Amino acid sequence: MSYNRRKFIRNAGLIIGASTLPISWSFATSKQKKLGVCLVGLGYYSTDLLAPALQLTEHCQLTGIVTGSPWKIPVWQRRYGIKDSNVYNYDNMHRIADNPEIDVIYIVLPTGLHAKYAIKAANAGKHVWCEKPMARTEMECQSIIDACNKNKVKLSIGYRMQHEPNTQKIISWANSKPFGKIKTLIAEAGYYDSRSDHWKQNKEMGGGAMYDMGVYPLNAARYTTGEEPIAVLKASHTTKRPNIYTEVDETTHFTLEFPSGAVAYGKTSFGQGMNTLQVTCEKGSYGLRPFQSYSGIQGKASDGTLLNQRVDNQQAKQMDDDALAILNDTAVMVPGEEGMRDIRIVEAIYEAAESKKMVKL
Repeated sequence: MSYNRRKFIRNAGLIIGASTLPISWSFATSKQKKLGVCLVGLGYYSTDLLAPALQLTEHCQLTGIVTGSPWKIPVWQRRYGIKDSNVYNYDNMHRIADNPEIDVIYIVLPTGLHAKYAIKAANAGKHVWCEKPMARTEMECQSIIDACNKNKVKLSIGYRMQHEPNTQKIISWANSKPFGKIKTLIAEAGYYDSRSDHWKQNKEMGGGAMYDMGVYPLNAARYTTGEEPIAVLKASHTTKRPNIYTEVDETTHFTLEFPSGAVAYGKTSFGQGMNTLQVTCEKGSYGLRPFQSYSGIQGKASDGTLLNQRVDNQQAKQMDDDALAILNDTAVMVPGEEGMRDIRIVEAIYEAAESKKMVKL
């Protein structure tokens, strides 16, 4: 169900009022169809965050699940009223193509499986939402983009922070430069993971701190400067638990150079809690702490400006924004190309860490 903007506003009787509403809500009405969303993978993020958030959305609803754990099915059906006909496993999820109650397939699997199942979703003719990081390699990212383009479906990557209002203010400052030219920024994201046998410690599954948490400071460096880095100046991996982190990085440091001369210092870890974005400019500074938590994003600028806008639920806002892009046939906020740019740089960071040399982008 897609709408030409002018036609939709006319039919909804919102010609006068639409211009006074926030952009993300301008075309919405209570009569507009809700998109049916199918979650693929019922781990922590789906169970504790996305499914509850879908109950808070205005433009989408949970209508289907794909799982390889049969024991989870009755629990989800009781909790969310999911029909038997809307329950799938990984072998038969292609049959979603024949299900009109599912409009969007949301891939919430380990990173190493994203490409395989995002392509299956696109080939089923459904719009694709894919959790970050988009995939393990730039080539895998491109394969997802190609499948979505071939099937004429929209693709959005789950960078919830780009939907968050305080982050959006910082993104706008990349253009307006209220404190002058950016000189340096520090972006750090991590937590202590006590697990010793998890897919995030498995290279083949797309584990590693740089993939999982590292895309937060990396993406922040890009949206804060509004530029694409021209080089990974240096990068390194460290671990305090070499018996656990045998295949992937526990902690990664990286330094990026941008065309304007700005330098970003990034850090990410499974061995240490951190959650900071700090920007130093010619005429002042600003930042967020925390900058990528599920709630409570806040910060301030050197002139006293507070960055403390609240959003009830980040995941709900993200999914509503992405649903409206489908309903109104407009561009998604975070397309596949955005996710692929990060993965290209992630690969370069690993290359720089291994070679101990600068890697040009």
